[in-house]
Amino acid sequence: MKKLIMLTAALATFFSSSYADDKMIYGDDDRADYFAMSAGMKDLANSVVSLWESSSVKLDAESNSYTLETQNFGERLNLCPDERFREQAMGAFCSGSLVGEDMIMTAGHCITDEAKCADTKFVFGFSVNKQDSPAAGAIPLGEVYSCKKIVKRQLGPEPTADNPQGAGLGADYALVQLDRKVRGHKVLDVNRQQKLKKGDPMFVIGHPVGLPLKLADGATVRDPEPKGYFVADLDTYGGNSGSPVFNSVTKLIEGILVRGDTDFERTPQGCTVSYRVPQDEGRGEDVTKISALAAHIPAGGKALDNSEPRVDMAQIQKETYSFIENSGGIDFRGYSFDGK
Repeated sequence: MKKLIMLTAALATFFSSSYADDKMIYGDDDRADYFAMSAGMKDLANSVVSLWESSSVKLDAESNSYTLETQNFGERLNLCPDERFREQAMGAFCSGSLVGEDMIMTAGHCITDEAKCADTKFVFGFSVNKQDSPAAGAIPLGEVYSCKKIVKRQLGPEPTADNPQGAGLGADYALVQLDRKVRGHKVLDVNRQQKLKKGDPMFVIGHPVGLPLKLADGATVRDPEPKGYFVADLDTYGGNSGSPVFNSVTKLIEGILVRGDTDFERTPQGCTVSYRVPQDEGRGEDVTKISALAAHIPAGGKALDNSEPRVDMAQIQKETYSFIENSGGIDFRGYSFDGK
């Protein structure tokens, strides 16, 4: 990875000046829209949310619903004609999953502080439900939630005597209490007895590049050893940050997609395509281990005790700046819509 992609970076930082080193799609492009998922996968996908800036979620009083402010994927990134999903709408900046009756799990770099949390809408149902149809233009009122507070957050390793600044890579997560209990969506199960092995089959569900919901399967664990995270060959992009990563056999959440390679490259013709590399090559994508935060997720998916203390926001700011400075140029999997 040649450069750090900040959430506020310009669109140009999604492109690389080199074709050889920075790649993203591992083997076949395994992404699939909601309508193409099996019934079992849809059941899981129904509990995955997209994260939006509040200004992009507009209340339509006449229809008693919300409309989402989006852009055309192909036009926004000047995609080549044969790039998949090029005519779809994009707008979400991260992904998340329902792990408690009123709790969303996402990446720590997606929700940086209480102000960011307050300015975020958590939206269920941004998906393509029928082939050759656009994503739903109107979202029912009950499918949009707001942040009540950050319950727990970490970005980078826990400070130790040998590493007092918590420098380097590690767990990256945020648990957010919503403004109310979620209705009509089941709480997803996490693996509380995690024992990862190289080769374990994985899949991810989320919103790559802020697109409507996608499943990407056919991945495996490459390296289960790093502290706080593991590496897998998942087909993910910016916008997938916070996406739940599932074990393909148990269907339990094994982690949160947080980091990976640069997403796109320019062709000699001047248009944009996804990076591609054989399945066993490239850097791999980093996934925060669920074991790093399972203790903070209510057992049985129960709602939170409202008396739970709030997190130290000054410490959050300190951790964020330290991690960014010491991250070594890794691409966080959020997406920025600067210059709208």
